[in-house]
Amino acid sequence: MSSLRILLIGSGGREHALAWKLSQSPSVESIIAVPGNGGTAGLPKVTNNNTVSENDFAALVDLAKKERINLVVPGPEQPLVDGVENVFREVGIPVFGPSQDAARMEGSKTFSKDFMKKHNIPTAAYENFSDYEKASAYLKKVGHNVVIKATGLAAGKGVIIPESQEEAQQALKDIMLDRQFGNAGDEVVIEEFLTGDELSILSFCDGTTIKSLPAAQDHKRIGEGDTGLNTGGMGCYAPTKIATPALLAQVEREILQPTVDGMRKDGFPFKGCLFTGLMITPNGPKVLEYNVRFGDPETQTVLPLLKSDLAEIMVACSGPIPLLKYVPVEIEQKFSATVVVAAPGYPNSYPKNIPMQVSTPPAGTNIFHAGTKLSGDSLVSSGGRVIAAEAVGETLRAAVDKAYEGVKLINFDGMYYRKDIAHRAFRDEKSSSDKLTYAQSGVSIDAGNELVDRIKAAVATTRRPGADAIIGGFGGEVDLSQAGYPSAPIIVGAIDGVGTKLIIAQKMNKHDTVGIDLVAMNVNDLVVQGAEPFMFLDYYGCSRLDVSVAAAFVEGVAQGCKDAGCALVGGETAEMPDLYTGDDYDAAGAAIGVMKATQRLPRKEAMAEGDVLIALASSGVHSNGFSLVRKVVDKRGLSYTDKAPWDSSASVGESLLTPTRIYVKPLLKVLAQTGEAVKGMAHITGGGLTENVPRMLPKHLAAEIDVATWEHPPVFKWLRESVVPTEMARTFNNGIGMVLAVAPEAADAVVKGLEAEGEKVYTIGKLVNREGGEKGEWCVLKNLESWAA
Repeated sequence: MSSLRILLIGSGGREHALAWKLSQSPSVESIIAVPGNGGTAGLPKVTNNNTVSENDFAALVDLAKKERINLVVPGPEQPLVDGVENVFREVGIPVFGPSQDAARMEGSKTFSKDFMKKHNIPTAAYENFSDYEKASAYLKKVGHNVVIKATGLAAGKGVIIPESQEEAQQALKDIMLDRQFGNAGDEVVIEEFLTGDELSILSFCDGTTIKSLPAAQDHKRIGEGDTGLNTGGMGCYAPTKIATPALLAQVEREILQPTVDGMRKDGFPFKGCLFTGLMITPNGPKVLEYNVRFGDPETQTVLPLLKSDLAEIMVACSGPIPLLKYVPVEIEQKFSATVVVAAPGYPNSYPKNIPMQVSTPPAGTNIFHAGTKLSGDSLVSSGGRVIAAEAVGETLRAAVDKAYEGVKLINFDGMYYRKDIAHRAFRDEKSSSDKLTYAQSGVSIDAGNELVDRIKAAVATTRRPGADAIIGGFGGEVDLSQAGYPSAPIIVGAIDGVGTKLIIAQKMNKHDTVGIDLVAMNVNDLVVQGAEPFMFLDYYGCSRLDVSVAAAFVEGVAQGCKDAGCALVGGETAEMPDLYTGDDYDAAGAAIGVMKATQRLPRKEAMAEGDVLIALASSGVHSNGFSLVRKVVDKRGLSYTDKAPWDSSASVGESLLTPTRIYVKPLLKVLAQTGEAVKGMAHITGGGLTENVPRMLPKHLAAEIDVATWEHPPVFKWLRESVVPTEMARTFNNGIGMVLAVAPEAADAVVKGLEAEGEKVYTIGKLVNREGGEKGEWCVLKNLESWAA
């Protein structure tokens, strides 16, 4: 291979890393960086050139001819999308990068999504929109979380992941009407939100062959714990644990090779570096996006692991004849991590020209400049992502620790960096004992179940005409027509409390919402048996009676009764200073309902395989699991007056005190409208999905529920960081307050009826044969592993 004189286009950290690696090649004679940065200026063989704009292709060609350039390496996507490869190809200078046609894979999200559909490459379900009103209407009707993408180039920031309908509508307005990303927002792609772990794979391509660098994982959000605004990338590590040999083989077989083959068949073969962003979902890898160039900060992370000659690889990919299969791409079997240091204020507005000091790094550590420049002999900042420290280690922990040591070599006013790079990898290293269980918070579901089993015999001795005295359902029944009152209805009773949610109410001095909770916990238990609540009684026990507190609580009870359509007919207040201390109080309530025999639920004998499971959204944690919630809050070092990590508009306490949703009126109305369509209902209370759904089922059937089918409130996503998935499933409602078993032919009518009453409704699964008979699993939760992500 003859001596290479390279023109490198760009000024970021990616370009510094490319120049650093290319300068190590014995075949490289010189590199001109246009415009380069403060880091490229100090590399051997590299000269910065600020006399030519990286977007002035004619001037770039003139410079290339003058300097006898024989390889052009564009770093950013914009020149590629604008056709820089075509311009240089016309004058006979090879480019490591795709043609303008091939660059549409990044330049147009619409084009790339349609390409994936055509070639059966797995990706998220999606729709394209160029009309704002149609896009807005589509958002209002979709039943899953979405991702909104500006179809054009937006400097890596045109992907919005809204957490609510309101955020989604605002993002759409920002992009399409307010032109937040300029012309990139002429069209948007709205696609389903995929759950799992993200991977980035950078692959060398010559139009036919692909050879990939180690799979990397980027950190896009500005804040620790992957919170806050999107950025161009705040850090990265490689390789990732989830990228097993089997997974990588699947990705190459099902995604990478079909992509390169499809582009060649469609007449625009890809040459250069193909960046494939993946989500490793419970259903396998799916493509999030394609980029047509090296990623940033992935490049800074993976190139230090490349043992082979980068210049030789680029030449093999850039010529008229595909030669990559003859060139080795060897990887150092170590780990690499990169920590990006940003300017104060980034990714919003930020100052420039901040004086900087950077010390020389030790062996195995690199400092890659991005938004820096030389002002005379002084180094100053010139961008948002200013600089990065990268390090290689024998283990990932060693690489990360060395990278953070590298950050200490960087100094400028207001510098910001995340302190949790690779946290997702280290998450998996923690044993499950690091995550909390309900038992660790002092509550044992198993002990509660054991108590029910122990006392069943004693309870059964109390049976009388009209009452079987069988416990374990949601409420207790007495058929008055069998108890000596001919033609009388069945009455149903339920009794419950609010639990340790009261402690949060006491700390926040807010007591009305827990009064609503008390009613909700009882009346929801009645309605699942088909009963209409008509009366309620409460009990309030305390150390000393604070009239204002007790009044607020009872006012909440009264509001709950109005919401449920029942009368508050009486109660008991007890002062017990020797039993309670300070401002402590406890509360319990009992609801009584009525129904006809034909209205009784569940109708277990009518249930069959294939019956549809329909769910109603919860308003939050409701009133169960608060001993564990409080344990998590304490473990995370939070106060109830702190801003909620999952809800920036409320404090921890305010958000957690959101009252339990009362489902009585919409359910009774739909039951009356749809006859026998609804065969059973389960109120998701203590015991979560795992324990409550089986309470409505016959012994030969099980509930098969896909936990990826509904919108999960942010508070549960936050709790999952500290609680294992199985414990989440048997402790919390996880966004589902009520589950209905419905005949398949009537499912649509039931859904529409509930939605007409203002409920958010999801179809979450079906009834199936219970494998293993009565010893088999009664509630089968599919995709539960996604909750560990």
